[in-house]
Amino acid sequence: MKRIITSLLLLLLLACARPPYQLRKPQQSFYNSLANHCGKSFAGSVVFPADGKDPFAGQPLVMHVQTCSDTTLRIPFRVGKDQSRTWVLRKTSQGLQLKHDHRHADGTPDEITQYGGMALTTENKLEQRFPADAYTANLLPAAATNEWTLALSPDGRTFSYILRRDKQLRFRADFDLTKPL
Repeated sequence: MKRIITSLLLLLLLACARPPYQLRKPQQSFYNSLANHCGKSFAGSVVFPADGKDPFAGQPLVMHVQTCSDTTLRIPFRVGKDQSRTWVLRKTSQGLQLKHDHRHADGTPDEITQYGGMALTTENKLEQRFPADAYTANLLPAAATNEWTLALSPDGRTFSYILRRDKQLRFRADFDLTKPL
């Protein structure tokens, strides 16, 4: 009886200790490239719109590749003194997922949070595009056609966060990866 219980416990442990979700090679390569910057922070700036009318324009932008595991990257994104935003990249059984985690200063979730989507299947290891998912469309109907792009320049010097809505560019911020803060 003791052997049976021990065997069952061992099987249970093996079942629970499965490896992290396996991403397709381009998604895994992109994930690894970002994870290589874990523990570093980078300054950025609004590239579009260039007219200075975006609420983020003229404010210091900083991304922190802060929390990195085999399955999740958490990248807080600061706009001036506002620390309410975190980009969350997560490996799932469906592929690479991007979510926007918005929090109040006390750490409680904002009512508009956890929107995003799953990366499209492409062969591009430098750029991942995330169309809005059903949760996002229900939470923010105007964002139902959103597509977020996270991109690394071919020379590895720049990280870009890009938002398109109805296939029109709405926002782009670039971060200089050559000068960690």
